[in-house]
Formats: sequence, C-alpha cells, structure tokens
Amino acid sequence: MEKEKTLLPVWIIVVAVLCSSFVGGCSKAYYGAMEKVGIHKRDILVDRVESARDAQSEAQKQFKSALEQFGAVVKIENSDLKRAYEKLNSEYEDSEKVAKKVSERIDKVESVADALFEEWGEELKLYKNADLRRSSQQKLQKTKSRYREMIGSMHRAEKSMTPVLRTFRDNVLFLKHNLNAQAIGSLRSEFSSLKGEISGLIKNMNEAIKSSNTFIADIKQ
Repeated sequence: MEKEKTLLPVWIIVVAVLCSSFVGGCSKAYYGAMEKVGIHKRDILVDRVESARDAQSEAQKQFKSALEQFGAVVKIENSDLKRAYEKLNSEYEDSEKVAKKVSERIDKVESVADALFEEWGEELKLYKNADLRRSSQQKLQKTKSRYREMIGSMHRAEKSMTPVLRTFRDNVLFLKHNLNAQAIGSLRSEFSSLKGEISGLIKNMNEAIKSSNTFIADIKQ
C-alpha cells in the first residue's frame, strides 16, 4: 500500500514486503508493526478505502477510454483492421488490469476492517465503566453498519466489471480471428449493448466512490 509506506522506518517496509507473500498469519504482525510507529488499524482502513476509491475512479476512466476506442473501431472500413485490433486489444488488457487492481484493493479494505472490528469487539470487554462501554459499542455498531453499506457498493461496482470484460474480450477475440468486414459488422451490433453495460458500471462506480467518501468522513470524526 503506497500511503502506508510513506516515510516509514525501513524495518516496517521490510515487514510489509514479507507480509505481501504470506498474507494470512502475517497480517497481525504487519498491523502490530504499524501500531508501534503510531499507525493504527483505523488509519490503515482509511488509507485503504481511499486507495480502493482511487482505483475505482481510475477504472471509470479506463472503461470510458475502452468504449471510445470500441466506438472508433466500429466506424472504420476494411483498411488497417490489424491496427484496429491491436488498439482494441490494448484497451481490453488495460481494462483487465485496472479491474484486477480494484478487486485487490477491495480485498485489502476487507482484511483490515475485519481486524479492526475484531479488536474493537475484544476491547469492549476491558471496560469497567458500563456507560463508556455502551457508548463505544454503539459507535462500533454504527461504524459496522456504514462499513457494510460502503463495502456492498464496492462489490456491486466490482461485479459490474465482469460482464463488460466478458463482452469486450469476446469481441476482441472475434476481431482477431476475423480481420474483415464481417467482424466489424459484428462489433457494431455489440456496441450499443457494451455501451449500456459500461454506463451501468460507471453509475455503480460513482455510487461506490460517494459511499467511500461518506465512510471516510464519518470515521475521521
């Protein structure tokens, strides 16, 4: 995670790199190491939500670019079909990469959120003052509720990328195997469908980004 590494001691970065290879049991060691330098799970959660939000924003731009390239290809005639395929395939590969990045960052958000809520729940048992415990428990439940709304919107946006990528891949492959007017005709018939799918994807991304911003603002209060 880029932000978490900024200006950190070398040993913390080493722990982070090692933990990237052994995700499961190493997470506790990583969070423990971060806490030793004053970076707590709540801080990491905020950073990771921001990172996931930024990846979704990047995905929006990439899928828009891919749609524009798709639209340009369906307008051409038989000339330079190989070059058209190469451009469209490049857009597909970039879209696939950004979709993978979104999924990876959502996974990281869930990892630290689970650790934070587990720790928070355990620490409720340490209170001696019943009123303070009750107040903290209410805040935990409120935070969990807002988190579920946010992560749900992230997953909806994530899932909406799947049909777009599937349609995109099918048409790129068809163009690759049929560099002729028939292939372009097939792409033209698919364009409006792909346009609708990407429109839905962008709408879901906007909702997820908005939900992320709301959650970040709430948890920083």
